[in-house]
Amino acid sequence: MYHHSGSVARQTVGHAAGVLDRTAPETDAIVFQRCTWCGTAMYHRLLCPVCQGSDLRTERSEGVGTIRHSTVVHRNTPAARNVSLIEMAEGFVVRGRVMGPPIGIHSGDRVRLSTAKDPVRGEPVFQLVDEPYRAWT
Repeated sequence: MYHHSGSVARQTVGHAAGVLDRTAPETDAIVFQRCTWCGTAMYHRLLCPVCQGSDLRTERSEGVGTIRHSTVVHRNTPAARNVSLIEMAEGFVVRGRVMGPPIGIHSGDRVRLSTAKDPVRGEPVFQLVDEPYRAWT
């Protein structure tokens, strides 16, 4: 797929900008855009949300981030699952799922991209980096 920035056509990885990169050798990676004008990192955008620039370069994320918000969803699924907003180390936010019991997933927990992907929703799947040190009561 080609995206046009001014008069220059560039090929992006995947079928849309800001998707899982299935060409990675050992593991999947998330690719995102960075504005060449102001340096803002973003996920799945056509224009920079800060300066409205259209000259975006595609980069590969290291796959580590922090949970900013997580909620438990009970609809359209046989068991409860979480939907989380993950702030990646590069500065963009992505929606995905964190593996594990929904009660054990909290804002501020560190996560990394897993090799597994949600087969139904196609969203990135993450796993906790550190085991929670919370006292279960």
